[in-house]
Amino acid sequence: MTTLVLTVVGPDRAGLVAAVADVVDAHGGNWENSQLAELAGAFAGIVQVSVDETRVEELRAALSALDGLLTVTAHAGAGEGVSTPDREFSFRVLGNDRPGIVREVSTALSSQGLSIERMSTETYDAAMAGGRLFEASISARVPASVDVDAVQAALEALAAEIQVDVTREA
Repeated sequence: MTTLVLTVVGPDRAGLVAAVADVVDAHGGNWENSQLAELAGAFAGIVQVSVDETRVEELRAALSALDGLLTVTAHAGAGEGVSTPDREFSFRVLGNDRPGIVREVSTALSSQGLSIERMSTETYDAAMAGGRLFEASISARVPASVDVDAVQAALEALAAEIQVDVTREA
């Protein structure tokens, strides 16, 4: 089996997931993992599918026929044999919204040798203080050679610098 990672984007409306799932199923594919969301009126997502290697091009062609409804791009997956990390580092960031927070947090993680595995962010109105709050939930892969305490210290230093709260999740 071959792994494909699909990116899907289009104007949000009912039936988009079903349309992609129908094409995957009709071409012998198996929908394995996905993250899908509506953002600002657009539907966006990433989907991992597996398909017999003899049907990859057929599936790619069928997915491209969804153009107009959704833009779907099929990328080759990393495949088997990718080593899994032995540790995960998860944390939340909360503070006043301002440009650059994601850049600063992701740079701090990268400088410590971590790779972001999952990240979700949102901004919303502060309840009583006014202004906008930024909140992120992040899970990163930690190589065995990386000192988790050093990562924690780097994030705490960054939190003080950009005035946000960083809370490690168990």
